[in-house]
Amino acid sequence: MSKQVIRNFSAGPAILPPVVFERASEAIRELRKDGHAREADGTGLSILEISHRSADYEAINSGATRLCHEVLGIPETHQVLFLQGGASLQFVTVPMNLRQEGKPACYVDTGNWSEKAIIESRQLGETRVIASSEASKHDHIPELPSPEAYAGASYVHITSNNTVRGTEYAELPALAGDVPLVIDCSSHIGSRPMALSRVGLGYAGAQKNLGPSGVTLVFVRKDLLERAPAGVVPKYLRYATHAKKPSLYNTPNTFGVLVLKLMLEWLRDQGGVAAMGVINQRKAKLLYDVLEDSSLYTPHARPGSRSLMNVTWTLGGVAEGERDAMTKRLVAAAADAGLRNLKGHRTVGGLRASIYNAFPEQGVRELCEFLREFERTA
Repeated sequence: MSKQVIRNFSAGPAILPPVVFERASEAIRELRKDGHAREADGTGLSILEISHRSADYEAINSGATRLCHEVLGIPETHQVLFLQGGASLQFVTVPMNLRQEGKPACYVDTGNWSEKAIIESRQLGETRVIASSEASKHDHIPELPSPEAYAGASYVHITSNNTVRGTEYAELPALAGDVPLVIDCSSHIGSRPMALSRVGLGYAGAQKNLGPSGVTLVFVRKDLLERAPAGVVPKYLRYATHAKKPSLYNTPNTFGVLVLKLMLEWLRDQGGVAAMGVINQRKAKLLYDVLEDSSLYTPHARPGSRSLMNVTWTLGGVAEGERDAMTKRLVAAAADAGLRNLKGHRTVGGLRASIYNAFPEQGVRELCEFLREFERTA
């Protein structure tokens, strides 16, 4: 009897490509000199036990940094950092480092994660919400107001893809003047080409498209590194501290950075972000077409604001009193069929399919077939 294939639609930690699993597992047993597996030139040590000060790890760290520029398109004008604490720590670290006296921090509210970032910013100083989609339950990306609304701001912060609500910026905004754009790009970094030259500072938890949880990619324009006021921001929370020691100020997540490097090599070998963008457009269209053609399913996000990574929907064709029960029935039936983790975020309910870079197109087709059959027999 053949083993059931499991399709994991989790929003994160997300799936990894099989080749990355293989290389990472080999490195756990013994690290090879090039940071991969042990077929040749082994170190005699596991990635879990090598020193972060060793030449072997420094090669991994510098290689991963180089690939962030080469594969993701992060400009050379930006310092790449591998930190810890996830995007949640960046909600605090960004305003601590970039806020300037007398200049408010401006935010665009597109849902749960931007709301958390706004809360942290408000504890540190004047914070303005210059655009919001709250009134329509965050079903779209709100239009950025005229430059007068953020003129003189310390920075403008956006969440460029929203895992909970399933919305995404089709294009990163180009801000007027010299106000830096800050982006939380945790759940779609590397999913398509992006105009990262427009970004003053970006950050992303690795556990979507870049590897396991426990590593946070930060890229910050070098002229912004020293903006943090002297004597105010603790040394560890200053970006400049980590930039001076190329992500080696303290012991990093050595295994996580290795996997991040392996993920970027895999992405490069797939044709880079341009090729991945074509694939992701195709995968998402398959699913959105099923939802649009249905009388049972209702996509949450409006056309033009729909995420390629996190597709969210509800059972809009069911009476409200029956919706929760039928949603639970669908999630359970899908799990039995090997389609796991389709339950929507706990704060909003409904359904969600996260289809990150490593998620296979065949798995999306299987979900589409399941949804059609569920509607037919519901």
